[in-house]
Amino acid sequence: MSASRIVKVDVHPLRATLPKVQRTSQGDYPAIEIVVVEVETEDGTIGFGEGLCRRGAAGYARFIEEALVPRLAGRDAADRRALWKTMRAALSGRPGGQIVEAIAAIDIALWDIAGKQAGQPVHKLLGGMGRKEVAAYASSINWLDDATVEAEVTAALKAGFREIKVKLGHPLRDAVARAKLVRRLAGDAIALYVDANWAYDVDDAMIVGRALADLNYGFFEEPIAPHDREGYRRLAQHLPIRLAAGESDFVASEALTMLQDRSLGLLQPDVTRSGGITETWRIAELAASFNTAYAPHVGWSGAICVAASLQLAAAAESFRTFECMVYENPLRDAFTRPLVGEGSQLIEGKLAIPQGAGLGVEIDREALKRFRIAR
Repeated sequence: MSASRIVKVDVHPLRATLPKVQRTSQGDYPAIEIVVVEVETEDGTIGFGEGLCRRGAAGYARFIEEALVPRLAGRDAADRRALWKTMRAALSGRPGGQIVEAIAAIDIALWDIAGKQAGQPVHKLLGGMGRKEVAAYASSINWLDDATVEAEVTAALKAGFREIKVKLGHPLRDAVARAKLVRRLAGDAIALYVDANWAYDVDDAMIVGRALADLNYGFFEEPIAPHDREGYRRLAQHLPIRLAAGESDFVASEALTMLQDRSLGLLQPDVTRSGGITETWRIAELAASFNTAYAPHVGWSGAICVAASLQLAAAAESFRTFECMVYENPLRDAFTRPLVGEGSQLIEGKLAIPQGAGLGVEIDREALKRFRIAR
């Protein structure tokens, strides 16, 4: 039998209450849920992966166990593309939603196994750009009151960040005032970005986008609904600021549409949503072929997502900057050894790339038990 034959798959739905509620234009988020998959091969190699599931992690776990795991038993873990297609075939219809997010968790685990068996970090398996560190931005300054915002900006600057992202929402007057406040607090030497979490329609986004351009903000992320492709084209034609999006898309064909029409200046796929490393790497390669900047989305995820995203950032040709989350999150802060992608590890505005085999981290099994959702 092959040493990389899959002999066991364990699925762990996890939930952690956040010490501090996070707020965007879409509402409050008091907790985080993810699904972690553990794949073991014939030679005892274990790989870990993570899938994005904002809510209903237990449901994702059951879907993975019933629809995907039976398709993996006895298969060679090295056949990642074949396994991706096999899992995708579990459901018909356009690729997206729960199935692609579930595939992501397994796919990341397969890449972790490949790296461990080869004795190489994933970014070397992808070809690599020779990066040992990457530029990072603080994410994100909450859509809360001014006093909280001032404290969060101050903390980000104290930590050594040279790039900071701000959440904006409604009303428009408050959004523009907030953008001005953060620029004043940060000063002109700090790169600033905005994430609206699709709070606006096209006309409102025009107003906010022009104000951000005047304040020298670097990019405007998801100003409108991700499926409003024509809206993005209109904004790109009329706004003097780089538009960013991609975290809400699932597969490379969706990214291709916005690369072809040049409506985006920064592509931001999330490895735990976009089908894992296999499909996200396709997206990153497409971005490079269209000479478009790539910045992995991390958001409200766990440490495995951070590690996988750093591996992609190290290897991607058109990589621009890395999303370093700065809020307390038990599924990230105390979940791996060593700690990965934390603001406390920042050196001159940059984060180190894990150089260990696979994803370069090991999971704290006590944490895995502590945050597991009872079923």
